[in-house]
Amino acid sequence: MISRVLVIGLDCLDPGLVERFLDDLPTLRGLIEAGEFRRLRSVDPPITVPAWMCAFTGRDPGELGVYGFRNRADRSYDGLRIATSAAFRARALWDELGEMGLRSIVVGVPGTYPPKPVKGLLVSGFLTPSTETTYTFPPSLKHRIAEIVGEYIIDVRNFRTQDKAHVIAEVHRMTERRFRLMEALMKDEAWDFAAFVEMGPDRLHHALWAHHDRTHPKHDPDSPYKDAIRDYYRFLDGWVGRLLDALPGDTQVIVMSDHGIQPMYGGIAVNEWLIREGYLALREYPREPARIDDLIARGLVDWSRTVAWGEGGYYGRIFLNVKGREPEGTVSPNEYDAVRRELAQKLEALTDEEGKPLGTRVLFPEEIYREVNGIPPDLIVYFGGLRWRSIGTVGKGIYWHENDTGPDDANHAPDGVFIASPPLAGRELSLPDIHDLILDLYR
Repeated sequence: MISRVLVIGLDCLDPGLVERFLDDLPTLRGLIEAGEFRRLRSVDPPITVPAWMCAFTGRDPGELGVYGFRNRADRSYDGLRIATSAAFRARALWDELGEMGLRSIVVGVPGTYPPKPVKGLLVSGFLTPSTETTYTFPPSLKHRIAEIVGEYIIDVRNFRTQDKAHVIAEVHRMTERRFRLMEALMKDEAWDFAAFVEMGPDRLHHALWAHHDRTHPKHDPDSPYKDAIRDYYRFLDGWVGRLLDALPGDTQVIVMSDHGIQPMYGGIAVNEWLIREGYLALREYPREPARIDDLIARGLVDWSRTVAWGEGGYYGRIFLNVKGREPEGTVSPNEYDAVRRELAQKLEALTDEEGKPLGTRVLFPEEIYREVNGIPPDLIVYFGGLRWRSIGTVGKGIYWHENDTGPDDANHAPDGVFIASPPLAGRELSLPDIHDLILDLYR
C-alpha cells in the first residue's frame, strides 16, 4: 500500500537523453526497472509556465487562462504581465489534499509566487524576484532554509550568456541546494505529499545544447563543454539516489518533466514578417533593432493601419487588432476568422532562406483547449515545429540565427519524461493527467 507520494520534477528533462544516457544513470535505471518509463505529452504551448500548473491542477492552459510567462492582462496594446500565483485560480493538488487533512511539501513549482497558504510548507518557484521577498509559506520558513543551505538559489539568473563555465557551476550549485533542502524538509517534517521542481536541466540545455549536439550547426567538436549535459545528468541521478535512500519503502515515486528539448536552428522575426506582408504598420521604422514592446511604448506602431502584431518567445503569439475589442481596432468582427485563416495559411507556407519549407504549425486556441479563458493569442505559432524561435525584434530582417534575448541553441519539444516506481499509469499520458493520477492514490 502507498502511503506517500514524492514527485521529483526536473524541468525540461528530455526522454531521448534519458534513454541515451541510461547506462550512466543507475538510480533512474533502477526506478525504470522496478516501475515504468514513458514519454509524457506536454501541453500547448510546451512552456514551463503554465505547464507545471497544468500538471498539478489537471487543467489545460485555456482553462487556466495562462498561455506563457507573460499574458495580456487587458485589451490594451501594452498590457502584458508576468503570470503570478494570482493568475492560477484553479485548486492545485496540494490544496485538495489539504482539504482531506493531508500535509504537503511543495518547493520550486513555477506559478506559486507569491506563495499562497498551504497545509504544510511551500517554497515558491523560479519567477520569485529574490529571497528578500516573502517567498515561503509560512514566511518563517525562509530563515530555516538559510540555516539548511545558506543562500537559496531560486534560478540561474543569467543563463543566456557566453560564460558557459559560469552557467555550469551555477546550475550545479542550484541543484545541490534544492535537493539538500528537500532532503532536510522530508526528513524533519510530517508529510503525505511532496513535490519539487528543479530548473537545472532547462538552464543547461538552453545554454549548452550546441556544445552537446554534434548535428547542431553551431557545434564545436573541440568544445571543452561537449560533455557538460551528460555529466549533469549523472550529477542529477546521484542526487535523486540520495533522496530516495531516505524514503520509506511505501512511497510512490514519480520523476517527471514538463517538456523536452530539441535543437533551435534559428528564429523568425514575426513582426518583421507582419510588416513585410502588410499586417503591421509603423509610423517610423527603427534606426536600431528594437523589440515590439519598445516600439509600442514609444508610440511607433500605427494602430489605425495595423491588422496584427506578434510577440517573441519559444513560440509565436499573434494578436489581431479587432474593432470594438482593441482600442484602435481595424479588423471587423465579421472578418476576424477569415483574417486569422489567411494569416495561418501564409505562416504555414513559410520557407527558410533557401526556400525549403519550415514545417510551421499554427494552432487556434478554441480548437485545442477545453475552455478558453483570459485573453489568449489569436494564433499560436510553432515556427519550424518549434525548431525555430519567435523573434519579437524589428530592424534586423526576418531570418535570425541567434536569439534576441541572449545566446540560446535549443527550444522546447512536446514530450517530457514520466518515470513511476512502482508502476502507476500503464497508459499514454498528457501533462494534465498527472493531477488525477496522483489524487486517485489518496482516495
